[in-house]
Amino acid sequence: MELAIIMPVVLVVMLLIVQLALVFHARQIADGAARAGARVARAAGVGANAGDWQRAAEAQARARVALIGKKVLENPTVRAWQVGDQRGVTVTGDVAAAVPLLPGMTFTINARSGGPIECFRPDDGTGDCQ
Repeated sequence: MELAIIMPVVLVVMLLIVQLALVFHARQIADGAARAGARVARAAGVGANAGDWQRAAEAQARARVALIGKKVLENPTVRAWQVGDQRGVTVTGDVAAAVPLLPGMTFTINARSGGPIECFRPDDGTGDCQ
């Protein structure tokens, strides 16, 4: 009798642990993709040297998601951004629910990575990035 009462609770707890592990894994994938894209964005330089840094950074992040987490992170959206002298990438996606472990539980992952644009500045501190 005790087993019939306790077993559903134990089963739900086990499924919850597995679901949270999938969420954590999806978060790691999104973080890694955002970091990879941000590296490309930051290293592209400025001005004529920059080229099409946004497209290259977004492509790198998408490639990372496709390589590592195409079955874990569904509907990923990748957006490169620049604010002042900071560049980075934001990756957003849903945790895969191909086999929903606990009905009604949906999770959206949002990872953002960025930093200062890498560029050369003269030693005397004059001038802009080159």
